Amino acid sequence: MGLHDAGGATALGQRQHSTVTANPDSTSASSNRRRTVFLFPGQGAQQPRMAADLYGINETFTTVMDQAFDILDDPALRKVWLQHNPGPLFHDITRAQPLLLSVNCALASTLIEAGVHPDGLLGHSVGEISAAVVAGVLDFGDALALIASFVRQYQHAPAGGMLAVAGSEEEIEERIAGIDHVSVGVVNGPRQVLVCGSTSGLREVRRRLMRDGVTCADVNALQPFHSDLMNDILETVERPQWDTEMHNFVRRPGCQLYSGYLGSRVPDDHTFDPNYWLEQPARQVRFGPALRAALADGPCTLIECGPGRSLTALARRLPPVASGESTCIAVIPGRRSDDDNDTLDAALARLCGHEGVIQTERTGR
Repeated sequence: MGLHDAGGATALGQRQHSTVTANPDSTSASSNRRRTVFLFPGQGAQQPRMAADLYGINETFTTVMDQAFDILDDPALRKVWLQHNPGPLFHDITRAQPLLLSVNCALASTLIEAGVHPDGLLGHSVGEISAAVVAGVLDFGDALALIASFVRQYQHAPAGGMLAVAGSEEEIEERIAGIDHVSVGVVNGPRQVLVCGSTSGLREVRRRLMRDGVTCADVNALQPFHSDLMNDILETVERPQWDTEMHNFVRRPGCQLYSGYLGSRVPDDHTFDPNYWLEQPARQVRFGPALRAALADGPCTLIECGPGRSLTALARRLPPVASGESTCIAVIPGRRSDDDNDTLDAALARLCGHEGVIQTERTGR
């Protein structure tokens, strides 16, 4: 399977111009303002009607979402997104990942249009593709094609999922030792991990952890992301075409990228490595170390550009944020009963109080 077999999405390298990418002239932090870092959630964060209240009201958001639906050429996707109760398949890779990328990028574009320009970008799992778009590494159309390619490759993965667990990586690996096809696939914090793997394996993990009094909860995912089961699928991908094509459409980032896979800053040469992108659904996510790396670069305002508030919740537990040195803002509600427009307006009002963060008079509404 090649990249040009990506379903309705535009073939990689066929540019789709949009307002998503940050302006590189506006992303270098000056001495009179705090750095701004956009955070992009990934698989598991998706929610029915995520940010949908903005659709048809906020011009920038609506334009980017319509562009995504046009590129993907999947009439059902918009309908599923706007439903209040879309059913369990909403959380399948075929729906969740294209919608996450689209909503993440539409929210980022809305903030950029309002004058909020990122100095740094960090994505969680598939959220790293959103970060790459805003950084200018990938064109929006290319990123949608990449996600569509992931969908085609991984939608037939063995049944599985992810389980959020309270405990350190070392402790939980020890507790689940001996259970086939499961591992700690995501490290979100010192005592916050996700165990990823097969349905049967996770069932045994849950039983063992509950017996031992360890807190755990299911994550909204129907595939065993970031586990060895996904590694098996990588062996069937036609790598030569990826190797040839990715060098043609990837660019250097226009602002600082942090990687949840490396747990650190992204060296520029990594963005040109096909395997860096190809292997992401199978690789372990080390979001916690990456978030600490972003905070270590100096005081900043962390803005969650996507559904929910899981990433800002993780950040608030870290000393630089808990002390007030850095701050967190989410741009859409944590509760479905709250209006997205009101929450976005409140977030922009808060950002107005952060000296130099908003750099124009535009509001995007």
